[in-house]
Order: sequence, then structure tokens, then C-alpha cells
Amino acid sequence: MTERRRILFLDHAGVLGGGELSLLSIARAFRDEAEVILFEDGPFRRKLAEDGVAVSVLPMSGKLRTISRDGGLLNDAAAIPALLGHCLKVARLARSSSVIYANSQKSMIVGAIAGALSRRPVIWHLRDLMDVAHFSSGHIRLAVGVANAFVSRIIANSEATRDAFIASGGKAAKTLTVYNGIESDPFDSVDPSTSSLLRTELGVTESDLLVGCFSRLSDWKGQHVLLEAIRKHPGWHALLVGDAIFDADTPYKSMLETLASRYGMADRVHFLGFRDNVPELMAACDIVAHTSTAPEPFGRVIVEGMLSRKPVIATNAGGAVELIRDRQTGLLVPPNDAIALQGAISSLEQDAQLRATIASQGHDEAVSRFSSDRLVREVRAIVDSTRGGT
Repeated sequence: MTERRRILFLDHAGVLGGGELSLLSIARAFRDEAEVILFEDGPFRRKLAEDGVAVSVLPMSGKLRTISRDGGLLNDAAAIPALLGHCLKVARLARSSSVIYANSQKSMIVGAIAGALSRRPVIWHLRDLMDVAHFSSGHIRLAVGVANAFVSRIIANSEATRDAFIASGGKAAKTLTVYNGIESDPFDSVDPSTSSLLRTELGVTESDLLVGCFSRLSDWKGQHVLLEAIRKHPGWHALLVGDAIFDADTPYKSMLETLASRYGMADRVHFLGFRDNVPELMAACDIVAHTSTAPEPFGRVIVEGMLSRKPVIATNAGGAVELIRDRQTGLLVPPNDAIALQGAISSLEQDAQLRATIASQGHDEAVSRFSSDRLVREVRAIVDSTRGGT
């Protein structure tokens, strides 16, 4: 009997972020031959288990958790013994698999070392822009160096992500682009009556304009730009779905709440925190806005808005530029420009035909280019070629 070839997926996070939702689609498709190892517990583990994916948690030590995107080298050096111990544990697990698939930068470092120890090839699904707007220069050098030396294939989630990796010294020959895929069924099956009920609960009338922003609350995600854009328009409401994940983001959340109060629009800015009914909430919106002030590697919320058949306004930087054709499948505005965002919202409010055209064409584009089936098919081809086929 031929031994089943298994894939060992790694992710450091327990939360359900964009990268984890993407991995969920992939792991679900590979569930008969895969195991997922998470480095912390949380909703992601529960969701994987609900979907029939073998998953377990291998907790990181306290020192290893202190490594951050912008942390200092001394702090990182102190975590090296814990890192090596973690890598040894993963290497033992990897011996029963044919390939290690790392879904994040931190899990890539662990997976790369574990792959060298267990003599297993490593795939890194790169979901971050490797530039100083997001990471310290030391962490960029470390990640790129480890990937160049120990990773067999690097999957970038956009051309912007791939270009940034190569510009940082990453090997182009190892790197290819595979766009994220998002299942359309949850957006297609929304009951319209639910959307009306949600608007009523929020105090948003039929004549009001509801602009949704779906992202964790963080300065570079730019929710303050949306608040600035709507403040002089009494009929415009902002729906903020997401919360501060990290301690460093808590002051930003407080600033947003203060801003809404100072501008006298606390009743028009709706803080909902994290929600698991994003399709219903998007359906209740008139417009979906992506407001990041720094380039995004991909921009999952953009595609979700398109699948919701809503006109999307996005920041003209990073992966967003690859997702939207301006004034055809969405509107692009400069980053951190509240006046431009206000103008884009006004143009959609005043032009019903433009709204309808963008919503329709955006939906069709999202379905054809960013399906989960296409994502799984492309990833499967890479996995099979990396581990030598089935």
C-alpha cells in the first residue's frame, strides 16, 4: 500500500484574520491528507475542527510570543532558545508528512528550520508586504534570508506582495503569485429582509447612506479617514466592523470614539466589533470602503464587497490596484485622503447608474478571478510539484 502523503499546515495565530480565512478554504479542500498546527488557541482552531480538519495547538512559550513585527534585535535574540525548542517539536511532527506549508511569517521561520531538521520541503504562503511600512528592517532581512535558504516555494498573494519580497532580496525564481480565493455562497444567500432589519436596528433610514468599513481597528487601516470623509454629511453613516486586536491598537480605537463624539456624530458611527455575519452586514451597506493608509498585500474586504454586489471604494496602493479596475469594478482613491474619499462617496450617492454598473461588474469580476475553487486548484498544483506529486 502506498503511504498517504500528508501536508502539515502551520499558522501562528488563533484568531480568524484574512490569512486564516484563506487557509481555512485550502485546509478544508485538503482535509483528507492534512493536519493543521496552530501556535495559539482561538476561534480559528474551533472553525477548522467544525469543518472536519485535523487540528491541534502547539503553544509558543512566552519569550517566543514577544517577537513582533517591529521588535528589537535584543528581544528577538532572547527568544532564540525558545524558537529552537519549538522548531524541534514541529520537526518531529513533520516526519509523518511530505511537505510543510507555512501560512504566516512567524510560522515560516519555525517551519523552515523544522523542514531542515526533518528534511521536508517547505512552502511559504506569503501574505505580507515586506517593507518598512509594516516590518522592521531587521525582520525583513531575517525573513527573506531564511526563506531564500530553506523554503522551496513562496506563494505571494498578489504581485505587489511578490514585488516587495523580491525588492527586499527574495529569490524571484522561488516566488509566484496566487490570488486569494473567497467563497461566494455566503454572500449570495443573504436574506434581503435581514439587511433591512440590521439597518433599522442601527437607526439607519432608507434615505441615509451607510458606508461599511470591515477591518481590525488600527491606525494604518485608516478608519479615521472615513470618519473625516462623512462628518460634514448628516445623512452619511459609518459602519465599523472590527476591533483592536493588539494592545498597541487600543489607543487608536479610543481616538476613533473620541473623534466621533467631538464631531457630534456618535449616532452615525456604529462600532460593532468583530462579527461573524459579514455577508449580512455588507448587504446592509450602500457602499463598502477600504481605507488603508499604507499599501495592503491583498485586501480581502475589497473582494468581499464585490461579492456582496456593493460598489467598493479602495485605496489606490498595493494589492488593491490589482483587484479593482477604476470606475469599472470599483473606485480608487489616494491613501489617507479624506477629501478624495468624500468625493468618491458623493459620486456614488448622486449617480445611481454608476453605483449599479460598478456593483454588477465588480461582482462578476470577483466571481471569475477570486473564487476559492481557483485558489485550491492552483495551490494543489504547487503542493504536488513541491512534494513530487501523488
